[in-house]
Amino acid sequence: MIVLCIATFLAAFLLTFLLTPLARWAALRWNILDHPRTAVKTHKEPVPYLGGLAIYAGIAGALLSLRWATHFPTGTLRSLRGLLLGGALMAVLGLIDDTKKPNGLSVTTKLLFQFAAAALLIHFDIRIHFIQPEWLADALTVLWVAGISNAINLIDIMDGLAASQAVAVSMGFLLISIPSEHVYVNVAAAAVAGAALAFIPHNMSRRRKIFMGDTGSLMLGLLLAGLSLGTSYTRLSEIGVFAPLLILGVPVYDTLFVSVMRLKQGKSPFMGSKDHLAQKLRAKGFTTEQVVLSFVAATGALSSCAYLLTLTPFVFSLGIVVAAVLVGIILMVALHDVVVH
Repeated sequence: MIVLCIATFLAAFLLTFLLTPLARWAALRWNILDHPRTAVKTHKEPVPYLGGLAIYAGIAGALLSLRWATHFPTGTLRSLRGLLLGGALMAVLGLIDDTKKPNGLSVTTKLLFQFAAAALLIHFDIRIHFIQPEWLADALTVLWVAGISNAINLIDIMDGLAASQAVAVSMGFLLISIPSEHVYVNVAAAAVAGAALAFIPHNMSRRRKIFMGDTGSLMLGLLLAGLSLGTSYTRLSEIGVFAPLLILGVPVYDTLFVSVMRLKQGKSPFMGSKDHLAQKLRAKGFTTEQVVLSFVAATGALSSCAYLLTLTPFVFSLGIVVAAVLVGIILMVALHDVVVH
């Protein structure tokens, strides 16, 4: 299984790395650019979008190649098919939104697309399984998928940030799923990690920069949400169900932090502004690279806690969750003081 994951990771990495310059050329050719027309934008010159298409092509190409080269159990093929179709639908949503910038699609239209993509995952049995009745589990699945998709989309406000989080989060799910032999999660997580990692140097390039756009961030968000629903976390304790929330803790925390701050200021949580945690750290003197590495380190630490959560009895698992919540509350209070002062 480890060899299979490494092969998938490398295939996705190479495909994305080679296809991203082509996506950049296409964006320039068809004038699909991010123009710095608002105060929220930090770049000074138009930057091509469509990096998300290269990422999706790398993921899909790696998984399809793996399918042709190996034999998967029927359930694994069904799950991978659902994940790729859901990702494709979300990429289409993002692409339409990117081509209609600066206004983009309405919030309602985006949510309808996201709910449809979540319903597609449910159709392929990528859903919450530990809650009854089933209709409630499906409703929570839709909210989870839409929430994580938007969390990754909202955190895409700095070069390398969303892509590096996709790498760290997918590796967190891979860490947990490898011992349980969940083939679908293992290979899909490896593909997402490889493709997202390959995109980072293009995204952070000064001369040939490209953005993933909503095409990439919404698609990656759905894939990460799908990965979180594909494995078991409760082998020793029911508290293990909190493991996905820990692994995705950084984007979820940032989204909650921004939403609370905007609501307190009487603003819509969906409007763009420079109030994300990453931007606050940047304003305090952190370089872009330092912010990105700090976020990756935080996700790595939370993923380690999530891994322990799946291996420890109830009392110890409960202690890990309580400690994580307390740290989160302390950080939110401290960061609120930083924002205000």
